[in-house]
Amino acid sequence: MLTHADDAELERLQLSKGTMALIDADQAEALYAAMGPAVEVSGGSAANTAAGIASFGGAAAFVGKVRDDELGAVFAHDIRAEGVEYATPAAEKGPNTARCLVLVTPDAQRTMSTYLGAASGLRPDDLDDDVIGRARVTYLEGYLWDPPEAIDALRRAMDVAHAAGRRVAFSLSDPFCVDRHRDEFLGLVDDDVDILFANEAEAMSLTGAESLNEAVKALTGRCELVAVTRGPDGSVVVDGDSVIEVPAMPVDEVVDTTGAGDLYAAGFLYGLTHGADAETCASLGGVAAAEVISHVGARPQVSLSQVADAAELSLVDTTRGDRRT
Repeated sequence: MLTHADDAELERLQLSKGTMALIDADQAEALYAAMGPAVEVSGGSAANTAAGIASFGGAAAFVGKVRDDELGAVFAHDIRAEGVEYATPAAEKGPNTARCLVLVTPDAQRTMSTYLGAASGLRPDDLDDDVIGRARVTYLEGYLWDPPEAIDALRRAMDVAHAAGRRVAFSLSDPFCVDRHRDEFLGLVDDDVDILFANEAEAMSLTGAESLNEAVKALTGRCELVAVTRGPDGSVVVDGDSVIEVPAMPVDEVVDTTGAGDLYAAGFLYGLTHGADAETCASLGGVAAAEVISHVGARPQVSLSQVADAAELSLVDTTRGDRRT
């Protein structure tokens, strides 16, 4: 649920600009009532990433819990319509479908208040081992690393993926999440994660570094790939001992930064699962992020395969031998 607001409105609502905070059902109702006219669109961090991969022409499946209510039905319809496989059964009781209330300021920064609702009820038995085993990469979001059963589900997904010889990617999601779970996240990076996604603030918070360079040094060698986004400064990818800086894609006007990290991950993972090198993966991530910040909402409004073509980022899937865009 997205609306426009100025800094004074954020201050009045006691919201910390540019961050995400977890809220309960009563707080969600109160904040929604206090917001201006809103646009309601399907979202969710990992769901946005899956939708982005499908927009590139890739194959993606999403696992996540909704309630059997109106918002849950809309979410299920929308993600399937995007071309994403989605078969997680809706909850028949308990909290309603999750929602994220997003206030976008004139500088395009997004401030999010998230009610996890039914999403926090994800359990290990909601996972389909066959779906995970078919995926070249299983991508997990740090936002859900909070409810105990959801943590158990994420840990089981990692185990199933690795048992199938597949890779695990993990997004730190928000400095808020890092602050709550720093020690656990460090353990995941060392022992369970093959591909780590973070923005500059999250990487510095995770490592305790005072600069991006220090954070990159601290993360080098801890997992296979580390991708750190830097907003208008592009991204930095750590591939083994190599550090690759990739500039941001130009954007005529930044309208709403909601979903920028989600779509960067979509482009990066699409490239990675289709045989691209790390630099090309980051460039594809930049293309996807540039598209989504040019409009309101966290999912692409045009085909990302066509956007990649226009940016001359077509690629050949070396794992299959066919052309992919």
